[in-house]
Amino acid sequence: MRGMEPGTISVRVWRGREDGGFAEYSVPRRASQTVLDVVTFIQRKLDPTLAYRYACRVGMCGSCAMTVNGRPRWTCRTHVAKLGAGPLTLEPLANLPRIKDLAADLAPFFDKWAQALGRFVPPAESKAEFAEVPPDSKARQAADAGIECIGCAVCYAACDTAAWNPDYLGPAALNRAWTLMNDVRDAAGPARLAAIAEAGGCSACHSHQSCREHCPKNLNPTASIAGLKRMVAKAALAGDIE
Repeated sequence: MRGMEPGTISVRVWRGREDGGFAEYSVPRRASQTVLDVVTFIQRKLDPTLAYRYACRVGMCGSCAMTVNGRPRWTCRTHVAKLGAGPLTLEPLANLPRIKDLAADLAPFFDKWAQALGRFVPPAESKAEFAEVPPDSKARQAADAGIECIGCAVCYAACDTAAWNPDYLGPAALNRAWTLMNDVRDAAGPARLAAIAEAGGCSACHSHQSCREHCPKNLNPTASIAGLKRMVAKAALAGDIE
């Protein structure tokens, strides 16, 4: 935006759905200002029709994730001052349908989570009152490495494979499957392994590590997916899956 005052920020915001376009706003520049602060100012002071998501504002829920200058981020933890002096360009998360403005439809993301059987399934019967899970066991440590995922979909938006393969389950769903495959209490291992062995499962990952680079929780879904690939290969050699 030409003629921008020194104390303001030029912001290009996606408006509408897939066939929408960018609108430009001028927002006051403030100390310790986050991108979420910018979006909230626009909605409260300039245009009350702007649609976006947020909840906790402190970096715990991940619901404020958007594409900021081409990169998926949590906007509540992204400070404007660290993005340089140039204008901001804000869009909804990539690789997902656009509901309106900065809000993406997360239904496909969580549908794939379900396809990967990403929920804990207890055994039908258990003789022990409490399951013993030694914290220093190899399986527990493998699960711990990926268990902090909160399902914000940043990794999915950053994934090159998800961009061109609509059947790919995605980094978050497969990372969740990995943690459950290493949970000694879970009883759905064989069914889950068969699910992630399908064409859109772990074998579809090209190990570009975009998920690792962008994960706000510093997780490494690529490593989790590599572990699943090893599990699938061993099961195939043993004749447990086709």
